[in-house]
Amino acid sequence: MLYSVKMRSAQGGPHEKGGRHISGAERILSEEKIEQTIIAMLRRAQEHQRGTADFVSLKVEVVKPADIFYRPLLPLSSCTAGTVEEGRAAALAELIKAGVSAAAAAAGIAQITGLRDSMRGAMLLDAVTGRRVDGLGARGVRVSKMDCDNAGRYEAKLVEKGLLGDHVREALVLASKVASAAGIVAELCWSDDPEYVTGYVASPKYGYRRIPIMKEYGNPVGGRVFFTEPEADLQKLIAYLQDQVVLIRPEEG
Repeated sequence: MLYSVKMRSAQGGPHEKGGRHISGAERILSEEKIEQTIIAMLRRAQEHQRGTADFVSLKVEVVKPADIFYRPLLPLSSCTAGTVEEGRAAALAELIKAGVSAAAAAAGIAQITGLRDSMRGAMLLDAVTGRRVDGLGARGVRVSKMDCDNAGRYEAKLVEKGLLGDHVREALVLASKVASAAGIVAELCWSDDPEYVTGYVASPKYGYRRIPIMKEYGNPVGGRVFFTEPEADLQKLIAYLQDQVVLIRPEEG
C-alpha cells in the first residue's frame, strides 16, 4: 500500500489567514517510511532558510494503485550563466525555443521578479499573449500528489550528474509531472530559498534545463510560471496538476 504524505508550513498563522509561506514537501511512499518522512518534514519546517514555521499542516492519505498515472522523467541538462542577467537571458532563450512567444517569456520573468513575497503555487500564463489565465491570485496552482517511482534509481541518476539535495530532486519530479499535462508549453522557476539561486526552464520538447543563477544570493523571493497553450482546457489542466496522482519513472527519463 502506498501513502501520500504532504507538509505545508507558514509563519504568522495558516496560509488561509495570511500566514507567510515557509516551505512545503510531499512524498508518496510505503507505510514503513511514513514516520521517518514526517520527522524529516517537521525538521524542514522548523529549520528552513526562510524562517521558523509556527504553523505546520501534515496530511497522510492512502493512494489507490488504480488512481496512479506513470510518466517519464524529463531529460536533464544545464545552461551556462555567471550572473543573474545571464541566467535570465538564458531562461528567455530557452522559453522561446520551447514555443513561448518572446513577449510571454518576458512577462513570465517579470511576474516572478515583481513578487513581493513567494506564492504557494504557480501562475498560469498564456504562452502567446503572456496574460495570466488561472484567476487564483496569490495562491496560484499548487502541483501535488507526485513522487518518483523508484527513489533509489532516481537518486543514483542525480548523483551520477553531481546533483545532490532536495531542491533538484523535488523540482525535477514536479517539472516532469507538469510537462506531462495536456496544454503545457513550458515552465519557468527559481527557488525562494535565500541561499539557493539556481532555477530552470522545463518543457515537453526539450526537457529540464538547469540554470545556475537566476537571482541574487540572499533574495527570499522566487516563483513558478506555467505557460499554457491558448486553447488549453484550464479546468482539466488545473485538476490534473493539483489532484492527479503521478509517479515519475526515471528508467524512462
